[in-house]
Amino acid sequence: MLARKGLLPDGFLLTRVAEDTRQPSCFRSKAQRARFITKSGSCNVAHKNIREQGRFLQDVFTTMVDLKWQHSLLIFTSAFLCSWMLFAMAWWLLAFAHGDLEPLGPESGPAPVPCVTAIHSFTSAFLFSIEVQVTIGFGGRMVTEECPLAITILIVQNILGLIINAVMLGCIFMKTAQANRRAETLIFSRNAVIATRNGRPTFMFRVGDLRKSMIISATVQLQVVRKTVTAEGEVLPVCQLDIQVENPLRSNGIFLVSPLIISHTIERDSPLYDVSAQSLANENLEIIVILEGVVETTGITMQARTSYTPEEILWGRRFVSIISEEDGRYTVDYSKFGNTVPVRMSSLSAKELDQTRGVQGGSTPEGHFQGWGLVRAGRGGYRRGGRACDSTTSRPWYAHAEKGDVEEMVENGKKKQVPLEEIGRERELEGD
Repeated sequence: MLARKGLLPDGFLLTRVAEDTRQPSCFRSKAQRARFITKSGSCNVAHKNIREQGRFLQDVFTTMVDLKWQHSLLIFTSAFLCSWMLFAMAWWLLAFAHGDLEPLGPESGPAPVPCVTAIHSFTSAFLFSIEVQVTIGFGGRMVTEECPLAITILIVQNILGLIINAVMLGCIFMKTAQANRRAETLIFSRNAVIATRNGRPTFMFRVGDLRKSMIISATVQLQVVRKTVTAEGEVLPVCQLDIQVENPLRSNGIFLVSPLIISHTIERDSPLYDVSAQSLANENLEIIVILEGVVETTGITMQARTSYTPEEILWGRRFVSIISEEDGRYTVDYSKFGNTVPVRMSSLSAKELDQTRGVQGGSTPEGHFQGWGLVRAGRGGYRRGGRACDSTTSRPWYAHAEKGDVEEMVENGKKKQVPLEEIGRERELEGD
């Protein structure tokens, strides 16, 4: 349960409870908001009025694996009992038709050879049916060569018993080795945060793995589920939008050997571009987190899920560090897994911040700025603005300007493009 409830100190939990009691009406209204993915990772969707129920019977194995344990055990027990009773009836009818159940008097002479020895009633036929199907073989009852039909029934019961055993063992194995069992030891922070990182508002949450066995080829996918209205006025109750995970490798792959803070830089193409500190509480959205990978010990593909609603996203806070170096090895303190600290951050949205910095909200040609760090420009010169991106490709904030890049300058009321090499050379001459 640690994977879904999160690891938070008791003091932090008491603080959250106190806040809930001080504002009961606000939090009660937000608690009624429906969510697609619960904190435990299950899908909160009810399927109703399904008319084609027969489709589930076409895939009986998957249907039985998806059933609850009590239902599966009831089906398996019923299957064994029904098969034992069915073949017990067959053995009893065979003995009755052959005359093995007739009592023998003292003057009847030697008894004829029965189809199955030591069957005198339906109870003995039921015991023989269990012995045949479970291959116990106590030795008191056995099939003779007198009845070929008895040999046929013996073969059919053995084949049917093997099929029932195979299905039962397969379903039990799949239910016990399901991928969601491994996901129980993957933990997500109870809350997500929005803080400034590298000069840009960034959405962040923390994920960790409690086991020493790793998740191979782990990937993280973020989606925003919100209600939208198209240009034609069509209302879409569920609109899923992908969110790009910030990763210098330009992929969603992670190396989950220690807890990581997964981040998403809020830029112009982000669904959170218009969200501010004031409008966050009123946003009707849900951020879904999906972590997929292959279990190292079993080789089974697993998936862990969680979600964050607006009341679970903290504005202007960041996660505390939980990794330290002790005695030549790294140590993780999981008692601080969900702890956050406040940071200085503007309450404006990323769009409003770009507008105040001179970046227009609409689409602009090549040369609009998205970052605000210092990036090397030419030889010896620096320009402020982070990275210049065109309308098709984006360059990360950590990439240096390459030779041949250009920048717009205003001269005599006209714009012209000047190579960055020339800008750096001019600043070198000015410095001299």
